[in-house]
Amino acid sequence: MTAGRVVPTQDDVLGYFETLSNWGRWGDEDERGTLNHITDDVRLAAARAVRHGRSVSCAWEVAVPGDMERSTTTCPCSADMPGAENMPAAFHNDRRWGYSSERLGITFHGNTLTHIDSPCHIFWDGKMYNGRPHSLVDAATGSAWAAVTAAANGIITRGVLLDVARVRDVPWLEPGQGVFPEDLEEAERRQGVRVRPGDAVLLRTGYGRAQHEAVEGGGFAQAGWHASCLPWLHERGVSLIAADTPQDVQPSGYDNVLMPVHAVGLVAMGLWLVDNCDLEACATTAAELGQWDFHLAVAPVRFAGTSGSPVNPIATF
Repeated sequence: MTAGRVVPTQDDVLGYFETLSNWGRWGDEDERGTLNHITDDVRLAAARAVRHGRSVSCAWEVAVPGDMERSTTTCPCSADMPGAENMPAAFHNDRRWGYSSERLGITFHGNTLTHIDSPCHIFWDGKMYNGRPHSLVDAATGSAWAAVTAAANGIITRGVLLDVARVRDVPWLEPGQGVFPEDLEEAERRQGVRVRPGDAVLLRTGYGRAQHEAVEGGGFAQAGWHASCLPWLHERGVSLIAADTPQDVQPSGYDNVLMPVHAVGLVAMGLWLVDNCDLEACATTAAELGQWDFHLAVAPVRFAGTSGSPVNPIATF
């Protein structure tokens, strides 16, 4: 019990792997998990959420060279461009324009880059979403099951920003502070919005503001979703969650399931996650317009067999 709040026990959280499971819900061959909540009607409703025509990014800029290995080639002569050997003769004779080209190397999982996790990112007892064995992931070819290409057509839905830092009247939640279902419902009440089936829920803890203001972080400790939110997300039929942290509050409070939102969410529920968003522009725009729902577009790169992708979620109000 915390401040009058009932907190699930570790056995309760371990039980979520059964009670919140979506295995077989959309068929034994399903790899999309909670994205199945996004129907044509949900996408049409997302389009109707555009009332001002203003778009903002919900991603961090990828720093060079901090977050990315970069090899850049420039050439004043177009004839040397990769693939030029397949171009007509006139192309080879044109000496007035050149090109630049990059080879990029990015490790996107972790606590820095804005990225999406597909269901194959996490295993539990050797299993992935919908009961497939972890052996379907091969070091050379990637995952043959529930990879990011299951979202190849993009994720277009209504997004709802729940600004818990604003609800608690703090600039940001402190490292280690969890967000509970009561916080989500209080945010809904104050913001005049309700999460519906198929929605994506974006959680603002204010960590993005702390980063912008160069406030020193808490090391391993971080604010985020408490495991008690998982039944709420399941009941509401949420298709995707995003946060301005790597999702799970840390420490989670559970020794035998250190990252329950990742483990239960991805493996049992097939719940797609967007980690490490920058939600400051989204929150500022929402408050200015008095509108906390919007059209959300997330388009993962179609990396074959990959457990996720860098993404730039776009909220359009």
